Amino acid sequence: MDWFKQSVDAAASSLGTDLKNGLSSETAQQRLDEHGKNELKQGKKRNVFQMYLEQFKDVMVIVLIVAALISGVLLKEWVDAAIILFVVLLNALLGVIQENRAEKSLEALKKMSSPHAKVRRNGSIVVIPAADMVVGDVVLLEAGDYVSADMRLSIAANLKVNESALTGESEAVEKQMDVIDAPDGVDIPLGDRHNLVFSGSLITYGRGEGIVTETGMNTQIGAIAGMLNAEEGVQTPLQRRMADLGKKLAIVCIAVCALVFLVGVLYGINPVDMLMTAISLAVAAIPEGLLAIVTIVLAIGVQQMIDQNAIVRRLPAVETLGSATVICSDKTGTLTMNRMTVVATSQPFVVDSDISKQLSVNFARALMLCNDGQPTINEQGESTFTGDPTETALLSFATEMGYDKTKLEEQLPREDELPFDSDVKRMTTIHKENGNHITYTKGGLDEVLVLCTRIMEDGNMRPITDDDRERIQNASTDMASSALRVLSFAMGTVDKLAPSGERSSYESDLIFIGMVGMIDPPRPTARTAVEQCKRAGIKPVMITGDHKITASAIATELGILGKGDRVITGLELERMDDDRLREEVRNIAVYARVSPEHKVRIVKAWQSYGDVVAMTGDGVNDAPALKRADIGVAMGISGTEVSKEASAMILTDDNFATIVSAVSQGRTIYSNILKAIQFLLSSNLGEILVIFIATLFNWGTPLLPIHILWVNLITDTLPALALGMEPAEPDVMDAPPRDPKSPIFTKPLIFRVCYQGIMISLLTLFAFMFGRKVSPDVGHTMAFAVLSLSQLVHSFNLRSNTHSAFSRHKMNKWMFPAFFSGIALQVCVFFIPFLSSLFRVATLTAPQWLLVLGLSVAPLLIVELFKKLGWTGESRYKQD
Repeated sequence: MDWFKQSVDAAASSLGTDLKNGLSSETAQQRLDEHGKNELKQGKKRNVFQMYLEQFKDVMVIVLIVAALISGVLLKEWVDAAIILFVVLLNALLGVIQENRAEKSLEALKKMSSPHAKVRRNGSIVVIPAADMVVGDVVLLEAGDYVSADMRLSIAANLKVNESALTGESEAVEKQMDVIDAPDGVDIPLGDRHNLVFSGSLITYGRGEGIVTETGMNTQIGAIAGMLNAEEGVQTPLQRRMADLGKKLAIVCIAVCALVFLVGVLYGINPVDMLMTAISLAVAAIPEGLLAIVTIVLAIGVQQMIDQNAIVRRLPAVETLGSATVICSDKTGTLTMNRMTVVATSQPFVVDSDISKQLSVNFARALMLCNDGQPTINEQGESTFTGDPTETALLSFATEMGYDKTKLEEQLPREDELPFDSDVKRMTTIHKENGNHITYTKGGLDEVLVLCTRIMEDGNMRPITDDDRERIQNASTDMASSALRVLSFAMGTVDKLAPSGERSSYESDLIFIGMVGMIDPPRPTARTAVEQCKRAGIKPVMITGDHKITASAIATELGILGKGDRVITGLELERMDDDRLREEVRNIAVYARVSPEHKVRIVKAWQSYGDVVAMTGDGVNDAPALKRADIGVAMGISGTEVSKEASAMILTDDNFATIVSAVSQGRTIYSNILKAIQFLLSSNLGEILVIFIATLFNWGTPLLPIHILWVNLITDTLPALALGMEPAEPDVMDAPPRDPKSPIFTKPLIFRVCYQGIMISLLTLFAFMFGRKVSPDVGHTMAFAVLSLSQLVHSFNLRSNTHSAFSRHKMNKWMFPAFFSGIALQVCVFFIPFLSSLFRVATLTAPQWLLVLGLSVAPLLIVELFKKLGWTGESRYKQD
């Protein structure tokens, strides 16, 4: 029901309650039994075992498990099978450790609810657990209370509520009791329902009473919890690409098996023996170390991003940011400071944005004395202020100008006050100075100016004229047009204190002093970050619960709102169906006064085009969209626990600019993963061709299964990991995002994998045929040596696909340790008797070793020649 349209009496009648006495204990218990406790329902949670099992749904993992079973059961190669299974289990363990440990969003939402509440029961005020509140309870509210259920206000005395966690507005909202008139069918945004308070919000000022209208999952915060429960996360681009790669590798394995089996049978070889050979070849075709390498490279990227103030909670999210095409960002606290700040003054006519200029004494006194904010020391031992955000902004401003609130209060102690009243929109304080009574008044311009008969200009007081009033109004309009919140100040004197609550004695014949303009300002680094996003081909979009004029001003200042871009409100968005929104979404840069449901719709509209959407935010209202987005980015300092638990990444400095470095890191990581994939697949293709060609021409077996597994899991793994540590290219942020629909296997990548795989296979076969003349053992020993050593050398080629391995702008400090570690491992295999026997390798002569070394260095020279001639696939195909 639209409770904001109901009068207090009508709401009480509908809810069956008495405003004075509240509910009876019997009625409350009956409703509690009927509707349940005022709690959020727990979603179905995965345990660690279930999370571990989910790691085995990946196609690549399934292919590896099949390969292990074939190796052990059919080929009786139990050592090979054990090694493959170890890699699979290790990869799953790494995934569980790094991925989201548990869905804690609902628990975090529960923590926001107040544990106890004051309610009227049986005509008395009692304190009950918040979980026992029921619809119809009359609840007492005062400053500092968390609201534990949605309520229709029945009393509102100077009541202000911070609803930023729900609406995104940083400024506390003034509440009142009056009915809000709205045409049937027209919804009013949460932030404009001034006669309602919502579960999860905080009372910052005044007092009030409210009738509980909704509890538990029926509250606004409960609706968000339900959305979180229902909203499934989406696969990241990397997960989609790796799944695609796994399917293609599985098809290749089956095709290779079938082809080799057919060729062998045509040669007249025993079908059973040929089946074993074909299966061995299929096992060789699978890059067993690929999954572990991708996981480890991502994990290393996670550690690097922590140093850049970004904590990644889900491993594939590291790469996803590199694919981002759209960043939907909340305004408050993300693009802005989440702190009201004075940015302009008028003393009294000219608007001055140079706030470093000295304040007049009377103006400074008005800012600090007509103010309920108080100085305090925070947990870090820093001086700060507590109170209403507007009042703390005034105190901070006057303090920066050299004034001290504590000293001023000692000099001019407060004797009386007229608290802020939402009806008259002003407050007044009365102070004693040398036996006299001085008043200071603060409020909206129209409400203060009408009380003034004089004006203070350049330290001189004179009667105010109509021309003065016009100039003051113009100054106010100038500030308001820049989306500033304008407050005006006046002072006066009285002979004696007035009876309590009498306003006319204190608020008449006042002297106008000046005005201030305030705003929640943009972060200093935000504009540069937005520019970098645009240069990188990423569309920044502002989504906020704030007003349209404020959102537009901030977006224009930051460069988000450009030529041809639109600004729309939540009401306008509500009138659009999903198809219309999809048509319009690319032209909309700013959304104002929106609700959580709107944010999810916006994310889905972008995703319908195949865009990779990053959503940043810090409030409860952002959580469903954070979960729905390809990557949700929460704020670590100002962010609610709900948003953090729903996100994939947390910014520890709450800085929008950190996203830019995260995007750069994500692009670099994906590029490095492609280098590792190219290296492993070209190496594996070489192995496949070696066995396939030898089988095709009936030359015997160049490589034993243990040789292939050793190269795939040990020798290749170290260089592949080193390639995953390559430093970023200098122009990594000057290119548009990758097409999220593009597969890993682009035409240039296929070209490079093919020619490099053929190169390795021919070099290995040459060594095999040369050694085979001496003996089969020498033949497969030389083939094993050339295959392993040539791939170690080949890893240097993959540092860049277009530039020489020796001309990189930055040296990769991990390449040489990986290379020499691989060499050392191969030396152990060839020269330690136990390992030589295990790997069934023969002793080679010096000339044979010289040939092995010459063939092993050849890939570096061949690929360098291809790069020099431009035969890299880049000039032939433009997709990579």
